[in-house]
Amino acid sequence: MPLVATEITDYVRTAIDRTQGRSVIMSSSGITASEHPLASQAGASILARGGHAVDAAIAANAAMGVLAPMMNGIGGDLFAIVYEAASDRIHGINGSGRVPAGLTIDRLRASGITSMPQTGIHSVTIPGAVAGWSMLSERFGRLPLTDVLAPAIQLASEGFPVSEITSAEWASSESHLRTENEATRTYLPDGRPPRAGEIFRNADLAASYRALAADGRDAFYRGDIARRIVSCSAGRAGALTAADLAEYDAEWVTPLSTTYRGWTVHELPPNGQGIAALMMLNLLEHMPIGSYGHNSADALHAIIEAKKLAYADLARHVADPSFHDVPVAAMLSKAYASQRVREIDPSRANPEVSPGTLPTKGSDTTYLSVVDRDGNIVSLIQSNFANFGSGLVPAGAGFVLQSRGGLFTLDATHPNGLAPRKRPLHTIIPGFMTGNDVRCAFGIMGGWNQAQAHVQFVSNVIDHHMNVQAALEAARVTKLTFTGCDVIMESRVPGSVRAALSSRGHEIDLQGAFSSMVGGGQSVMRDYAAGVNYGGSDPRKDGAAIPEPFTS
Repeated sequence: MPLVATEITDYVRTAIDRTQGRSVIMSSSGITASEHPLASQAGASILARGGHAVDAAIAANAAMGVLAPMMNGIGGDLFAIVYEAASDRIHGINGSGRVPAGLTIDRLRASGITSMPQTGIHSVTIPGAVAGWSMLSERFGRLPLTDVLAPAIQLASEGFPVSEITSAEWASSESHLRTENEATRTYLPDGRPPRAGEIFRNADLAASYRALAADGRDAFYRGDIARRIVSCSAGRAGALTAADLAEYDAEWVTPLSTTYRGWTVHELPPNGQGIAALMMLNLLEHMPIGSYGHNSADALHAIIEAKKLAYADLARHVADPSFHDVPVAAMLSKAYASQRVREIDPSRANPEVSPGTLPTKGSDTTYLSVVDRDGNIVSLIQSNFANFGSGLVPAGAGFVLQSRGGLFTLDATHPNGLAPRKRPLHTIIPGFMTGNDVRCAFGIMGGWNQAQAHVQFVSNVIDHHMNVQAALEAARVTKLTFTGCDVIMESRVPGSVRAALSSRGHEIDLQGAFSSMVGGGQSVMRDYAAGVNYGGSDPRKDGAAIPEPFTS
């Protein structure tokens, strides 16, 4: 059943005896949830100035580019879902970058490259984040970019103490950063990664943000920042040109959806992997997940096996729809799910899953969510792909260029084969769900983990009646490969459940209690009948859900 106000009250009543470690945040004003408290504070401060949820989301995202530069930044891509309260409409934006016009499979093969590079200039696609910010701000924003970017500019100029998890991730990328002088200069001050609690400053990024505040997207795609990016490409025999940047733009898209036990769950359409989450939900709807018990052997077996089926179809069909006819309607068909679910053996893990016969037609990432006092909601995800992306920092720009092109294949016959001006299959996905008077934005980052993590969050809320904080905290599983019976699992899954899964053929890779391997997420939710907002922040990240502060 959809979540209603009385059920929310029940959550509060049961808070005396619970397994979650942190209370859900509640406020009648806005809330920003991100993976760093200072980014959430930046968003909350914009809300307090009368900003729209979109303004706060851009502010928090810009701050995250300062605070966790390995994960995200203006050298990366962006996707977002915006819920417009006044019209009760949901909008999607695809800010994923395209391949430079001059980069082809033949060009790479002529250089002796036999598989898609994962770092370096040939892994770089046109960064789409700034174009996404611009389109969001133009349509929904209430405040100028000078105000919206001010918190991030201050953080970059004055510096901030590096947080615990960010410090560890930064340190793991030291050898990657040392391969390029500008990356070393920007991100290894004093010749090493900053330690937890040390102050890090990025004057170059502050200057880039000031240019954006003054000149908007043109500063990035046609102005001084563009010239720095093109120079970086030219100096490494790259294909990216001024024309590639000038001709790029993000685009508005219509989100996809499916129903799940009375709720409607929304994801963005291909080239992202969100469709796989909807396909998994269509499969799980045929099983009594709620009566199985949370994280029981039966429930987890169903989730893992559904993932294999959905991801097999994802890998076969999802690509840039402007180049290939992605069979979206067929993949989301309830009839297809009814047929496909028969391939799940309740007693045995399937080591090899093939794509289904569809009916005929008839890394690294940051996620944040915002709800404002008027009930507008943003679900936004943004990424460099791998830690510090391509490893390339345009001289004096203060940010790395993403490596999202690494997701292409050099098989020209595959839908996701590299081609000029094409967008790759994308891992990053924002989520959104609606039920009765409730609207909820959610996202859980982590490469191929994301669609399956979305499904576990949705199931936690709908099947197991958890609030958004508990749903984020609950132990998760993930399968990052597309074949075999391996599955990553947090140690909080009971030993008896793990033993039962092993007996069914699952090969468990046991991680810690709160493992980064299963991703970290954020969520905001609004009960429109009660006029109350809720926020949750995953303890697997350094973040927080922070309410809009009072103003005098």
